[in-house]
Amino acid sequence: MRARYMQTRKGFMNLLGRGISFLLTFGLMFLLWIIFSGMFEPLLLWLGVVSCLIVAAMSHMLIFPYPRLAYIAYLFRFAGYLPWLILKVFQANIHLLKIIFHPRMMDLIDPHIVTFQTNMRADLSITAMANSMTLTPGTITVSADQEGRFRVHAIDRPSAEELPGKMGQKVQRVFEG
Repeated sequence: MRARYMQTRKGFMNLLGRGISFLLTFGLMFLLWIIFSGMFEPLLLWLGVVSCLIVAAMSHMLIFPYPRLAYIAYLFRFAGYLPWLILKVFQANIHLLKIIFHPRMMDLIDPHIVTFQTNMRADLSITAMANSMTLTPGTITVSADQEGRFRVHAIDRPSAEELPGKMGQKVQRVFEG
């Protein structure tokens, strides 16, 4: 009797997890749809809901495979990280513009491959760090492994000296909290 109860409970929890995964995916897709479309006419909203339901049904286990309460904490910490990342991308764009329009551009460009080790071990934090560095103009992540080792191409010495810097600390705080 106890084994059957446990099996039923496990099945219910699995179903509940799939439902939460579906709802989180639908919510994320619909929020992005509203932000990117900017359309608020009833017909277009209805078509957005239908398309987001279809996408959520097909992909919810890819986006939120094992929903946990920690996702909410990730969301709030990531919301705090995102403006900082946008600021860094903007600053890197300005730095790159200065290099490009400088009369001695060829002297300023000094490509480096920087290798560094971080304390990150979670796949999500390693991926977020690699993507954050690649989004920042002037740096491209060449490789990142499970032990937290990164190889990054930097366009000049100042860009190389900033790695991993504050970005590594912020990413680790957000995703490994």
